[in-house]
Amino acid sequence: MDIREIIVVEGKDDTTAIKRAVGADTIETNGSAINEEILSRIQHAQEKRGVIVFTDPDYPGRRIRAIIEERIPNVKHAFLAKNKTIAKNGKGLGIEHANDEDIRQALENVYTPNEHIQTEEITLDDLMLARLMGHPQSKERRNRLGEILNIGMTNGKQLHKRLKMFQITQAQFAQAIAQLDQEAQNA
Repeated sequence: MDIREIIVVEGKDDTTAIKRAVGADTIETNGSAINEEILSRIQHAQEKRGVIVFTDPDYPGRRIRAIIEERIPNVKHAFLAKNKTIAKNGKGLGIEHANDEDIRQALENVYTPNEHIQTEEITLDDLMLARLMGHPQSKERRNRLGEILNIGMTNGKQLHKRLKMFQITQAQFAQAIAQLDQEAQNA
């Protein structure tokens, strides 16, 4: 599997894992200390070949993703669930610990934000009713929903923004919530 776009990752070990799983070029942010030079390189890559942001499912990874997204709108996004990025010894988390198949699957499910005006299909009230905000299990439900929809881990406001940005429809949302509720019932 060869990837046309340039994949933005956090470090050298992530690059090694990506190149092991697919044919791709990468840009490394060197962790959360993303600077102007790297942002310029990502901007240039977006203009020439397109960019897929593929950062770790943790706070620094989400921070890097937000910085890039703010500076370079319309980059594509790939996400991996936290449980697929945990080191075999249980100490550490990151794309570098994911297996090749999970990396390929995440890159097959890349999301591209829409350049046009984004309509709000799913409201904050919908999120409250689905117990994704303001409920004791909201965080766990949001994390699992992020896995189901391949949009990553979020807080309530980020979830609302990502659902809108990636144009998740009411039908997709309802299906994911039904799956979430079914899993909770069977637990």
